Amino acid sequence: MNDKNKIPSDEELTAYIDGELSNAEVSRIEAVLGSDEHAAARLAFLSQSSLSFQQAFEPLLSAAPKARLDAMLGILPAEARPVPARSNRRGFLAALAACLVAGIVADRAVIGIRNRVHAPDESNEWRAVVAEYIALYTPDTLAGPSPSGEAQVAQLARLDDKLGLSLSPEAVSLPGIEFKRAQMLQYDEKPLAQIAYLDPETGPLALCIVRSDVGMKEPDVEGRNGMNVVYWSNATNAFMLIGRIPIDRMQELADGVRARISA
Repeated sequence: MNDKNKIPSDEELTAYIDGELSNAEVSRIEAVLGSDEHAAARLAFLSQSSLSFQQAFEPLLSAAPKARLDAMLGILPAEARPVPARSNRRGFLAALAACLVAGIVADRAVIGIRNRVHAPDESNEWRAVVAEYIALYTPDTLAGPSPSGEAQVAQLARLDDKLGLSLSPEAVSLPGIEFKRAQMLQYDEKPLAQIAYLDPETGPLALCIVRSDVGMKEPDVEGRNGMNVVYWSNATNAFMLIGRIPIDRMQELADGVRARISA
């Protein structure tokens, strides 16, 4: 997959919001944001602050020598700013610096973002663990003959017993992509199923399923460890499809699996 089309990770988007990326990285991320509504929505979410500190410090902001500080920091006038969210954030912190409270407020802002992005979240944490594991896979990891139809049925049946599902080779098949194996792992003392595939163009990908009580969630997308992820959940299990296939195609594949498993 072309890195220019890769969905930015939460860490990249946060660095983008904070103005910590190179010009080349900013251009790449802005190109993705302009063409991918999910990435744009994720940026909007991460840009929101749970702390209303701008309102709280409005009197200080009004008294701050903002124009002089903007000039010192090389901040463009508002009408020339290509990305208002990022520029506003930098201007806000600059004004607070003039009021001698920037250190405290910046710390609160960073803590707020860190807690929001990395707060304990069952669905987020298990996907992070799986992504780190799958990132180690190469085509050689899944080399060798694919299991027969009978062997696939037997492997999936072992997953059914742990997950309370009824999986079949037809339900989890991915068009044009080779089924390689189905195995049971464990995450946080809960069964985690991994169905591994090998795409002839982009390499390994996997459908992973874990017991979950987070409830129904519609499919969403994200980027992790250089891969694209589509994830969703039903009343009893959470699912994720992860690989290096372009995100539009990943969404099509995930929609197909989701519909067949729910049928």
